[in-house]
Order: sequence, then structure tokens, then C-alpha cells
Amino acid sequence: MHSNTEPKAPQKSSGFLPNLLINVVIPAVILSKFTGETHLGPVWGLVIALAFPVCFGIWDLKRAGKVNFFSVLGVISVLLTGGIALLQLDAEYIAIKEAAIPAAIGLAVLLSQYTRYPLVKKFILNGDLLDTDKLYQALEERANTLLFEKKLAQAGYLVAASFFLSSALNYMLAKIILVSPPGTTAFNEELGKMTWLSYPVIVLPSMLVLFFAIWFMFSSIIKLTGQELENFMHQP
Repeated sequence: MHSNTEPKAPQKSSGFLPNLLINVVIPAVILSKFTGETHLGPVWGLVIALAFPVCFGIWDLKRAGKVNFFSVLGVISVLLTGGIALLQLDAEYIAIKEAAIPAAIGLAVLLSQYTRYPLVKKFILNGDLLDTDKLYQALEERANTLLFEKKLAQAGYLVAASFFLSSALNYMLAKIILVSPPGTTAFNEELGKMTWLSYPVIVLPSMLVLFFAIWFMFSSIIKLTGQELENFMHQP
């Protein structure tokens, strides 16, 4: 007698727009407009604003059915921001935290280049997207495996650079904007402004570097295998 129970397939990502709305737009609006004494107040305004990305991150992790390192890191980052603000520590700690997280990821990517398991493979040669066995077989047939690994290493430096760029921009943005004491309405408004500006000032430049690294690797696959990229992509 066999069981009819089948393992659940992991859920798809919740999408860009819901992420943008809950992680950026709603918290930024609450922090900017509703943390005055006539509304939620500086403490409850901060708590409610940061509750949206934290609860959404936890829900999305549970929904996905697997632990995503970056989702966990995002939840931790928001909790640290809230903790620093609620404890009314110097805003310098938020600037350091904003810089430290992408810098740590960039350093991990860089150091992994010298191990058997470079993280760039997880970023770019995603096994869910590409049939890596088929790809390496095609590379071996043309004796281009070593050259491909060199290209992959170069892409790894580009990916690490994107995180270091994000780290520098994070720190500068926090230092420029967060000038009021934590625990005040003015500080919450500045935190909301920083949240608004994080996408055009930080995310877009960093993503451009990352997309260039992905384009570089995909074009290298086409050149070194002599085949179209679609030949190595998993069919839906």
C-alpha cells in the first residue's frame, strides 16, 4: 500500500512589486508621515514600519519551503536597524551595519574564489536555471573548460565588486541622511528618506554591476560552447 502524499514543490518568489511595496514603500511612508506625536509616535511608528518587512520576510521564507540566505539576512538587517533605533544608540551604528552586511557578502564571494566552491557559481550558474552537467560537457568537447573557469573567476570579482560598491554607498547614504538622535520623529523621517533613496542610490548601481557580470558569463557560455544559451536552460 503506497502513500498518495507527494512532496510539495517550493513556491515561486513573491515577485518584485510585492517586495518593493512591503519592504520599501510602506515602511518609508509610515516613517516619513506617521511617526509624529499626533499619529503613531516615534517608537510605535518605527515598530510598525519595520514590522512589515520582518513579517513579510518570515512569511516568505515559510512559503518558499526552503531557507534563503539573503532573505534571512534581510530580516536580521531590519531587526538590527530597529534594535539600534529603539535602544537610541548612535546613528553611526546603523551606518556601520548598513555597510557591514554587503561588505561581508562581498568578502565571502572574494575568499570563496580560492576554494573548490566559489560562491559566484551559486549566483550565476544556478542549477535551477541552467543544466550545468550539459554545459560542462559542451565545454569539454571544445576543450574550453579551463578558459571557462577563468571567465567565471573574473565574473566572481565583478560580483564581489558589486557588493563592495553597495557597502560604500550604504555607508555614505546613512552618514549623510541620519543626523538626528534616534528615538525622535526627525530620525524616523530620515530613516524613511534613506529607505526611499536606497533603491536609486544603492540598489540600481550595484545591480548594474551584477547584471554586467551575468551578461559577461552568459556571453562567454555562447562563445566557448558554440551553442545558444537556451540549449543549457532547463525547460519549464
